[in-house]
Amino acid sequence: MTDEPTNEPHMAIKVVMMPRDTNPHGTIFGGVILSYIDQAGAVGAYYEIRKAGYERKPIVTVGMKSVEFHRPVFVGDVLSFWTTVVHVGKTSITMHVDVESERNGQVEKLTEAEVTYVAIESTGEERRPVQIKDN
Repeated sequence: MTDEPTNEPHMAIKVVMMPRDTNPHGTIFGGVILSYIDQAGAVGAYYEIRKAGYERKPIVTVGMKSVEFHRPVFVGDVLSFWTTVVHVGKTSITMHVDVESERNGQVEKLTEAEVTYVAIESTGEERRPVQIKDN
């Protein structure tokens, strides 16, 4: 087993924004971005858990905070979702997600958020938190 997960950015997912995802204002609906942030955070969390040598367990989203929409997202934007570890607790992992797009040759930060996931064990319909790491 290795040390704690590092704070190096990880490209979790990359997505092209499509016309079906627009709101009445012609930009991409914020809920669509939130859904991708949640997915990217989970992908990044699993990456960090694996990299640290911890056993992979199912994780579920328990909270999203500090969501900031800095700039609008447009149809055709190719979004990159970068994740970094904020904190690894006994049963939880919190990830910071940065959403960027390249526009006119410049990388622009569009959105950012913090998402917390809890490792769980399922028995039937019952779910309970379990330790992410052994120590």
